Amino acid sequence: MARQLDEQIAGRFPVGQRLRVLDVGMGQGTQALRLARAGHKVTGVEQDPEMVAAAGRALAAEPEGVRERVRIVQGSGMETGVHFLPGSFDVVLCHGVLMYVEDPDALLAGLARMLAPGGLLSLLVRNADALAMRPGLGGDWVTALGAFDSTKYTNRLGLDVRADRLDTLTATLAGIGAPLHAWYGVRVFTDQATDGAAIPERGELQTLLAAEERAGRSDPYRRVAALLHLCGVRG
Repeated sequence: MARQLDEQIAGRFPVGQRLRVLDVGMGQGTQALRLARAGHKVTGVEQDPEMVAAAGRALAAEPEGVRERVRIVQGSGMETGVHFLPGSFDVVLCHGVLMYVEDPDALLAGLARMLAPGGLLSLLVRNADALAMRPGLGGDWVTALGAFDSTKYTNRLGLDVRADRLDTLTATLAGIGAPLHAWYGVRVFTDQATDGAAIPERGELQTLLAAEERAGRSDPYRRVAALLHLCGVRG
């Protein structure tokens, strides 16, 4: 997904421009720190105190030049209007958050308002049109059959959450003034990997990533990816 995001940033903004990035639901700060290392100014919003602490520890281990480009705000993605002025950011990330939000439209509208004209909104969501893939490939036929007509599922943490359909999000993005510009699949081939599985050796890992990247931008493969990466552009 990082490669996909970098591709969209490179295609939308001049080389060398230092962007203002908002990362909503930043988790432990993986993407926020990566973008700060690239020279961008990043504000991360995270509600979970444990994740805020983890992101703070990760940030503390970075060089001073990176640390001074990152700000961490503890709070909900629904509160962006409280903390920031409209149009304050060039890029807004919302990765792995919508599955925990029962009605995401208000959240997405708020995030779109944070974007400057021409700004990029990057969403990573669970693909509701592929919910039957994981249980089906795992031989859990009852769960697979139930998944075809549902947007609900139980994630690997045991939490009951929801997924989104590409067509629905496409309409939502158009309605909030940040129409879909590009979309990708994420975890097409690797979704069956177990938690804690050993990372392949470097050569094999690079081949794996190349295969995933190719599948993530190609039909029909991207349509059955576990996750969807959608990129909208503020008009």
